[in-house]
Amino acid sequence: MGNLSCVVLPRFLAALLLLLSWIFGLSLGTELSFVTCGSVIKLLNIKHNVRLHSHDVRYGSGSGQQSVTGVAAVEDSNSYWSVRGTRDALCHRGTPVKCGQTIRLTHVNTGRNLHSHYFASPLSSNQEVSAFGEEGEGDHLDEWTVQCGGSVWRREEAVRFRHKATDALLSVTGEQYGRPIHGQTEVHAMSSPSQHSLWKAMEGIFMKPSESPPGSRDYSHPHTEF
Repeated sequence: MGNLSCVVLPRFLAALLLLLSWIFGLSLGTELSFVTCGSVIKLLNIKHNVRLHSHDVRYGSGSGQQSVTGVAAVEDSNSYWSVRGTRDALCHRGTPVKCGQTIRLTHVNTGRNLHSHYFASPLSSNQEVSAFGEEGEGDHLDEWTVQCGGSVWRREEAVRFRHKATDALLSVTGEQYGRPIHGQTEVHAMSSPSQHSLWKAMEGIFMKPSESPPGSRDYSHPHTEF
């Protein structure tokens, strides 16, 4: 298998840069009109106005893996995801993500990948979506294909994410959790495309080819440590 060449920000550095961006209005790559490999972004479900989110809270049913939800809050740091290639396909930092390209989305604060499988989701009994792996390395069920209308994933465009192994689409249909994650919305996968499966890139750090933040980490070496 090929090695991943996409550089991913370490969790503490990503959090620091994002905090400085919020305080001082700093940004990286905001002039870019497309999403690039290595970028750290938030994803908005357009229909339900919630951002893709995760945290170190596990499902009480199904797989028992780390839960993935949708949140209405704009400023929550647990909604940042790093755009990466797969273990079999290079994703060079700053390269535009192509429509039809298969990627991984790694949750910045926990280092686990957006993941799906044939477990039932807790509220709607659709296909469960979880966060899986350690320090950016999981398995083939972490892979999602970007579906968009042109040649590359443009930031202003609504896109879909199709789970490569099960052919299901990342979706939200509005079901809300109670305690301990009261008010957060279930995220799951569904077989048919609809308005519930449309997502848009929002806030974040968009990498240009020349950018490599000091102390950045390459998850293609799974045994290195922070």
